[in-house]
Amino acid sequence: MGFFDLFKRKKKEEPKPQEVETIVAAEADETVTTDEAEETTEVEEIEEVNIEAERKELEAGLERTKEGFFGRLKRAIAGRTTVDADVLDDLEEVLITSDVGVETTVKIIEAIEARVAKDKYMNTSELHAILRDEIAKLMEESHRSTEDFGIEVKEGLPYVMMVVGVNGAGKTTTIGKLAAKLTRAGRKVYIGAADTFRAAAIDQLAVWAERAGATMVRQDMGSDPASVAYDTLRSAVANGADVVLIDTAGRLHNKVGLMKELTKIRNVMSKVIPDAPHEVMLVLDGSTGQNAFEQAKQFTEATQVTSLTITKLDGTAKGGVVIGISDKFHIPVRYIGIGEGIDQLKMFDRREFVRALFGEAKN
Repeated sequence: MGFFDLFKRKKKEEPKPQEVETIVAAEADETVTTDEAEETTEVEEIEEVNIEAERKELEAGLERTKEGFFGRLKRAIAGRTTVDADVLDDLEEVLITSDVGVETTVKIIEAIEARVAKDKYMNTSELHAILRDEIAKLMEESHRSTEDFGIEVKEGLPYVMMVVGVNGAGKTTTIGKLAAKLTRAGRKVYIGAADTFRAAAIDQLAVWAERAGATMVRQDMGSDPASVAYDTLRSAVANGADVVLIDTAGRLHNKVGLMKELTKIRNVMSKVIPDAPHEVMLVLDGSTGQNAFEQAKQFTEATQVTSLTITKLDGTAKGGVVIGISDKFHIPVRYIGIGEGIDQLKMFDRREFVRALFGEAKN
């Protein structure tokens, strides 16, 4: 075969222009696919880092509760090889002194007794796994979505949350932190300063509203709280707000008076938005332990509480109160406060809460 024959053959094997375009396009698609895959991987890695950071912050916030609970638990089962009546008696004491509450403690102990009776033999190393399971079962689910910080914002009219709780529980701070989370999510937030009995409360709320980038509606001290709520909702509707947070006075010295006041606020708001408020959130101070149970009892009798926020868990070993209150009142814990920072209000996840207390589950 001569040189020119070889040249002709090479020309014949060269791809046609259309084929070249197809090859180039395929290579371009492959490049785009590779780039997209790399971007997806980077996003997933960032999400994993964020999740891990959130977990570490939660663990740090619950450290005192974890140390207190597990310190007592270790002492209770030290040197034991099986879960017997003595271990269960000691465990009962640990749970009660951790502010889990008597009724919830009895449920947990009975569940463990049933497991012991069924399995006939159980060692103390299995006790942690059983406690994890039983505690997680007792707590109510609180969120269906993490979008908009767990609040189901509706189209057309603002989502209205009325916030109740005693003075000093962290109610105003919680409203400010929640407003900050929502504005960062791109939502337009209005805050109604309906705790008109304390000038300090109104001023504090104004500072938080400014930090959060929310709009606050206020009147003079001593004004009718229902009037403030009404004005807030009217302004929010007129200006296309997404969420309205209504602060209320935290007085429990007269339950009848509290009930009348909260009922009046609800009735007035429903004249602006028929199904308002969409949620009534009770804020409780976790560091008060059993007192938080009494506050929950008083407020649930005074108004229809639909969610809970437990604050100040970073400064106490009484975090077990979260378990007991959620179980006793069958009200979901929506948020927990684990620090003073504006980002230290966390969406409550019962599985992550148990994980923070017990560590990773061991299969």
